[in-house]
Amino acid sequence: MGRVRIISGTHRSRVIEFNDNISGLRPTPNRVRETLFNWLGQQLDGLLILDAFSGSGALGFESSSRGAVQVIMLDNNINNIHKLIHEKNKLKFKVI
Repeated sequence: MGRVRIISGTHRSRVIEFNDNISGLRPTPNRVRETLFNWLGQQLDGLLILDAFSGSGALGFESSSRGAVQVIMLDNNINNIHKLIHEKNKLKFKVI
């Protein structure tokens, strides 16, 4: 089982677990996420986010933690979709 941490927001430092045995799954590294959210802004209050290739869910969960009102996460692996739903429930995210 792989793990990544949410960098900032309401769920800062919480751990997201993902299935690391899925072929081609490469979670977005912390440094890349930090750079992305520096471009987008630290707070995403009121924004709608589409995470088209969710994988570990790091970008979608980070967006929700930073105030996005809706996050749509897409993935083509049904087992991964179930894992994302499990993580959403575990972290008690209200949106996504």
